Amino acid sequence: MEIKVTPATPDQLKQKPKDESKLGFGDIYADHMLIIDYEKGKGWFNARIEPFGNLHINPAAMALHYGQLIFEGLKAYRGQDGSIYLFRARDNFARFNRSATRLVMPEVDMDLVMEGMKKLILLDKDWVPHSEGTSLYIRPTMLASEPHLGVRPATEYLFFIIIGPVGAYYPEGLNPVKIYVEDRYIRAAVGSTGEAKAAGNYAGSLLAAEEAKEKGFTQVLWLDANERKYVEEVGTMNMFFVIENEVITAPLTGSILPGVTRDSVIHMVKDWGMKVTERSLSIDEVIAAAKDGRLNEAFGTGTAAVISPVGQITYRGEDHVVAGGKMGELSQKLYNEIVAIQYGEKEDPYGWREKIT
Repeated sequence: MEIKVTPATPDQLKQKPKDESKLGFGDIYADHMLIIDYEKGKGWFNARIEPFGNLHINPAAMALHYGQLIFEGLKAYRGQDGSIYLFRARDNFARFNRSATRLVMPEVDMDLVMEGMKKLILLDKDWVPHSEGTSLYIRPTMLASEPHLGVRPATEYLFFIIIGPVGAYYPEGLNPVKIYVEDRYIRAAVGSTGEAKAAGNYAGSLLAAEEAKEKGFTQVLWLDANERKYVEEVGTMNMFFVIENEVITAPLTGSILPGVTRDSVIHMVKDWGMKVTERSLSIDEVIAAAKDGRLNEAFGTGTAAVISPVGQITYRGEDHVVAGGKMGELSQKLYNEIVAIQYGEKEDPYGWREKIT
């Protein structure tokens, strides 16, 4: 399918940020976006890149009423030589298609969206920031656009990608964050949509996150829905705990997101000869390990923050300091290695990096 490109006119071009140290995250958007339409029986059609602007959808669009909306998050990185790289982009779109299947939405054509995304990035390549710790965030999204009031899968969908320069996701940057263990609300249960990157999952997490923020915490650590006993994930990250010589993360049983960075960490830690276990880990075991000094590190993983060290875990009114409140040795090593691959600063033994210019 040909992807039609309509460049922005001079008056539609935006002013690029002058100070890349103040980019923040998620508030600045580049000049263009990719859009593709879908109709049942016709498939995907009308692929186009056009100036960034508002979407025009019917007020009865089914995404607005029944929540058929999924998205992804990935990045493009500018190397020191000016090259632009992607990191495991196809894995993100493979997860996107799994999310689509779970919400009874059509899968995207992998080759088409990859081609369109690269054309979009190259058209707006001057928006890819140069400073250390910055990148171009890429947000693919699909929503049900068919106008219909009635509960069933839609027959029309809109896929689009918007992009924009970003800095650190958390204000703390690489400084350890404080997380609050939530044992009242739940994020998702096994058999629900927890393993899909569905918009509704995030809407359901906001109340607990806001209550934790008011108490001075950066994020919420969710427990399982059945027993409120086993640690699962943080609102925007998968979680890892280093207890003695074992690196532990929650298993993919259907209630948590199968993170691309999570998978990268598992591969790398195994290659370094460390014991990595995907198992149910109770919060009581975590707290006991923290109390007797066996909890060496805790960190989150995700596209936005890459590696986010945890310096404090608070559970039922008790604060438990992790790794002396500092970034641990493994967390630092993982961050350094992944970032070096992403920015083209070292060899990529896994074939994760793709140079696009």
